[in-house]
Amino acid sequence: MRKTKIVCIIGPASESPETLKEMVLAGMNVARLNFSHGSREEHGSRIDAIRQASEETGRPVAILLDTKGPEIRLGTFAGGSAQLEAGQKFTLTTREVEGNSEIVSVTHAGLPGDITPGHPILLDDGLIELAVEEVTETDVICRVINGGTVGDRKGINLPGTVVSLPAMGLRDREDIIFGVQKGVDFIAASFIRSAGDVLAIRRLLEEHDSKIDIIAKIENKQGLDNLDSILKVVDGLMVARGDLGVEIPPEEVPLAQKHMIAQCIKLGKPVITATQML
Repeated sequence: MRKTKIVCIIGPASESPETLKEMVLAGMNVARLNFSHGSREEHGSRIDAIRQASEETGRPVAILLDTKGPEIRLGTFAGGSAQLEAGQKFTLTTREVEGNSEIVSVTHAGLPGDITPGHPILLDDGLIELAVEEVTETDVICRVINGGTVGDRKGINLPGTVVSLPAMGLRDREDIIFGVQKGVDFIAASFIRSAGDVLAIRRLLEEHDSKIDIIAKIENKQGLDNLDSILKVVDGLMVARGDLGVEIPPEEVPLAQKHMIAQCIKLGKPVITATQML
C-alpha cells in the first residue's frame, strides 16, 4: 500500500464532477478546500461533489478545510494589478482606497502599530520586497527594494514581526463550525504560532462535540521556534514551504522541512509538505 498520500486543492478549475472523478482515479487521497477564497456555499457544493466522486469511484477521499488564519493581504488595484519599480515609494494603508502603483489598502487595521521603520515587508511570497521608511496612524510608507507586478489580494509577510492578530478570527470560527456541520475530516489551521493557537481551535471543536483532527500549518518563524510545544497538542503538521521561505532564509527551508518531518515520524503523526513544490 502506498504510504505517501496526495493532497489536491479543489477550486473553480477542478470542481466539476468529471474532473473530480478523474483526480480520484489518478490517486487523490485528500481534497483541500482553501477557505481564504470563495464562499461557504461554494465550498459546501464542492464537499458534496467530492463525496459523490468518492462514492462513484469506490475510493475514499478525506476532506481538509484550510482556514484563512491570521493572514494579512493587500486590497485590490484598479485594473487588477500594479507595476512597482525598485527605488520608488509605495504606501500600504489601512484606509479604503483603490490601489495603484503608489498606494494600496491592507486587510490588517493594526499594521502601522506592528511595524517600525527599517523592517522589511514582503509581498506575494517574497517576489516583491519593501523597506519601511515611515509609519503614520493609518499608513506604512515604504521604499521598493525588489520590484515587479503585484496583483489583487496578494499575501503580505512581515519577517521577524509579531503580528497583533488573533489565531482565530470570527470568519475562521464560522468556517470551522461550517466544517463541523459538513463533517470534514481535517482542519488545517493557518499561521499557527504557538500551542495556544491550536488549543483555541480545539476548544471550539469541543464546544460543538467534534473531534476533527487539527493539522498545524507551520509557515512563520514563531511556529518553527515553538514546534515542540505545538506537536504536543496537534494531530499533524503541514510544512508550508512558500510562506516559510519568506520568513526564514530560503536555504534553511529544506533543513526545517526535514526536521519537522522527522519529528512527526518519531511521534507517529502525519505530516504534509506543501506549496512551492513543482
